[in-house]
Amino acid sequence: MEQVLNGILGRIEKIHETTIPLLIAIDGRCGSGKTTLGEALAKRLHASLIHMDDFYLRMEQRTEARFQEPGGNVDYERFFTDVIQPLQRNKDFSYRPFDCRIWDLGTPVTVKATPITVIEGSYACHPSLFKYYDLRIFLTVDKEEQMRRILKRNGPEKAEMFRNRWIPLEEHYFSSFEPEDRCQLVFDMTHTKQI
Repeated sequence: MEQVLNGILGRIEKIHETTIPLLIAIDGRCGSGKTTLGEALAKRLHASLIHMDDFYLRMEQRTEARFQEPGGNVDYERFFTDVIQPLQRNKDFSYRPFDCRIWDLGTPVTVKATPITVIEGSYACHPSLFKYYDLRIFLTVDKEEQMRRILKRNGPEKAEMFRNRWIPLEEHYFSSFEPEDRCQLVFDMTHTKQI
């Protein structure tokens, strides 16, 4: 992971010379290390970190029609309004993250305006959001390692939900919009040790 991190930091340094504020998106397959990488980058860069998981659909939005849309299981409309627009103003802002314990929006969190913001999570590079990022990173992992990591992180019951529900939705999004081909940096994290 350190080698990946250093490669990204070098790229960020070049872009950041001319771009402030700098928006970095990390998209990719579940279990590939997006959150781990996002946290490491945010720490090293003293950047704000926003998780796409905070923008899952609320219950009333979870329709079959919405789930048929590639990337439709994330509220990218609310993400644009609550995150992208405030980031463009370069001021502190707050939003209400989705809370899976109550299946609704939780307590507001405040995001400080920083020179760099990292946005991590599947669907971060949805076409409606893609153009707002200065650096787009895609992480992949092979299916066997992906399931091993998910099983370790989430346990057997949730791993089956990933296998049967969330991974197919992700793969539909990937095949429809091809973020792996459109991102500036792509890393296969299959053999990368998590930090």
